Amino acid sequence: MKKALMYASVASMIQQFNMSNIALLQELGYKVDVACNFEFGSTISQEKIESLKEMLKRINVDYYHIPIPRKITDIYNLKLSYSQTIELINENQYQIIHCHSPIGGIICRLANKNSNNYEHTRMIYTAHGFHFFKGNNPLKNFLFRNIERYGAKYTNTLITINKEDYEAAKKFKLRKNGTVEYVPGVGIDIDKINAIQGNKEELCKELNIPSDSILLLSVGELNDNKNHRVAIQVLPELPNSVHYVICGTGSLKSQHEQLANELKVSERLHLLGYRSDVIKIMKSCDVFVFPSKREGLSVALMEAMASSLPCIASNIRGNFDLLFNDPISQLFDFKKGNLVKVTTDLLKQINWDKQIKNEDTLKLISQDNIKRIMIDIYKEKSHDNKEFFVQKY
Repeated sequence: MKKALMYASVASMIQQFNMSNIALLQELGYKVDVACNFEFGSTISQEKIESLKEMLKRINVDYYHIPIPRKITDIYNLKLSYSQTIELINENQYQIIHCHSPIGGIICRLANKNSNNYEHTRMIYTAHGFHFFKGNNPLKNFLFRNIERYGAKYTNTLITINKEDYEAAKKFKLRKNGTVEYVPGVGIDIDKINAIQGNKEELCKELNIPSDSILLLSVGELNDNKNHRVAIQVLPELPNSVHYVICGTGSLKSQHEQLANELKVSERLHLLGYRSDVIKIMKSCDVFVFPSKREGLSVALMEAMASSLPCIASNIRGNFDLLFNDPISQLFDFKKGNLVKVTTDLLKQINWDKQIKNEDTLKLISQDNIKRIMIDIYKEKSHDNKEFFVQKY
């Protein structure tokens, strides 16, 4: 039987972005293994990691713990992960290896290069947002660009998920006959989203606020990159009827609460923590706010678009790809501090009774389209999605 390896730095990368890819490989006749760090670094709880392991067992996927570090300065675990990965590849002789994330991706590709099966293994690497990008620290950009350039030499198929990364990747030299592919994320289930109904009155009752309040919503981990702070800072300059709702957990929860207290808007900030009903909440709110500093291609932003929410997002790669021609959304430059004006202007323009969707973009990012593209990639067939993507710009 043909064998494939799904390899990522952390378990959450498998759980959140690759279960559908595992299913596709199984449909194509591959026995699939998973290798990642199951012990630390994930954005999901240990309980969910254990549930992931149980699910992998149920679908006949063997999994292996590799102590892939989060930092390139962790030399001990870098070396240990490299040696364990070579051993795993030599033992199983995979026909396809699909790796993810910068550190895991470079470890896996170098290990495969020095394995016994290099010439017979097709290496696929998905960059979920290069760690070099416009506006980033020049030294970090230099370091990560050269790491990615080096890893590309041992890559057959390099998958990018946004335009900026796609253009950057085309400048790398890949393995002989290697290709750079554009795949717009992991895809969202449009039909499932359409079937879910919102209830603003119910949500306002839960928040203990008037039902005619204007609800701004963000979804994402409470960390520095998600940049919720900038949205909290503009609340005092918006009407008192505007409330800011955030679904997500993270280390900055107390800092955000403290900031809201200092700005005297604590009653207008609502931190809901982890929610399993995010789509229903989206459909109960009025505007989606996404002020991230760095993204690859956000699933939350795609889900908000599919939920017919007007979106206010930072003008960065990924966000631009999704919203540059969206009829009901706005991009802003968080460095220029123009979020107040953008939000105020959008609130004036919104037709609250009419739902408008960017159907072309939703078709592009739909689960069905992503599945079609990934099948073509796994089968080494060409597809026309890149042409459509380039023509849009």
